[in-house]
Amino acid sequence: MKIIKKTLITMKTVIIAGILILAFTACNQKPKTAEESGNQEENTEGGLTIVELTLQQFNALGMKVDTLSKRNFSSVVVANGQLEVLPQNEASVTAIIGANIISINVFEGKKVKQGEVLAYLSHPNLLNFQTRYLKAWNQLQYVEKEYERQKRLYEEQVGSGKDFQKIQSDFLSLTGEVKNLAAQLKLLKLDPEKIKREGIFEQVPVVSPINGFIEKVNVKTGQYVEPQMQLFEVINNDHIHADLMIFEKDVYKVKEGQTVTFSIESVPGKTLSAKIFAVGKSFEQNPKAVHVHAEIKNKKGLLISGMYITGRISTGEDYAYALPEGAIVSDNGKQIIFISEQDKDDWKFEPVEIISGQQEDGFVEIKLFSPLKKGSLVAMNNAYYLLSEMKKDETGEE
Repeated sequence: MKIIKKTLITMKTVIIAGILILAFTACNQKPKTAEESGNQEENTEGGLTIVELTLQQFNALGMKVDTLSKRNFSSVVVANGQLEVLPQNEASVTAIIGANIISINVFEGKKVKQGEVLAYLSHPNLLNFQTRYLKAWNQLQYVEKEYERQKRLYEEQVGSGKDFQKIQSDFLSLTGEVKNLAAQLKLLKLDPEKIKREGIFEQVPVVSPINGFIEKVNVKTGQYVEPQMQLFEVINNDHIHADLMIFEKDVYKVKEGQTVTFSIESVPGKTLSAKIFAVGKSFEQNPKAVHVHAEIKNKKGLLISGMYITGRISTGEDYAYALPEGAIVSDNGKQIIFISEQDKDDWKFEPVEIISGQQEDGFVEIKLFSPLKKGSLVAMNNAYYLLSEMKKDETGEE
């Protein structure tokens, strides 16, 4: 009987000790959080939610998936500038001699040809100048005959050598003066031969030195103009070209023969192209940049010197990973793409952060922080929709 009592006491002691141990263990265990007890999947990078689509949703959205591939991108230098013409295609028409404007035959914007009369000048000085020429030329006729006569006498040893030398000196001096006056008349656009035939002209023409358009008219009828005063400005836009400024950091990339594309407001919706024919060899200081000149290939519309342009210079080819624009979405300043994987009939899309680069023809260059697994599929479209679904999962929206 005593043995049975001792056994019962021992069993009670063991049971009580077990209960105390279980209670102590339960008190030291922490309760699980909602995140630990749920079934929601997360991306280990940044805690972004993986998006799941049923096969029906996948097809309804027209989702496209493919492996990441590379494509060629044209390396581009962007430069600002304006349309210009070369110096030989611009002309400043000036007065050779002081005179009054009698008439003006042109207006700003008028097309003119080389040699066309722009205005007429008149002044007593111009009349006197022609008179001097005629007087000198008539004197030369007499002196030339006397020179020939004295020369024959001298050669026949009949005339005096002193008389021959004097008339020879007069003849050469007068010949030089007539040639000088004739050259000056030609600068005034007067024909010496015509003056000899028809006499003195009261009006002197001012003519255009090049083909082009009148850019500026700086005079009025009746105005007295000083020598070398600018009367008209003529510009030939047929040879207009793109003058771009290339900053120091990009100069080494730019070379003759490269293509430039740009657009201007006078040709809306059209892209013009040009080919670089000259690269400057010295820097402008404000800003520090080099002039680059490009000949426009397909001149269309109204191209006017001074129009501002922004050009894109193709400097080479880059071979880089790329995705369509619809495969990339921005979220809080980060660029995201989605890696896709099929699980039975469902599709999972995992967000991955990337850095985007240059864009061309609807494709964007991408740079990965870490390489993808071989054969990984990437969502090629609907990145914005996937981001929206991911946000719903994160906020618990239905």
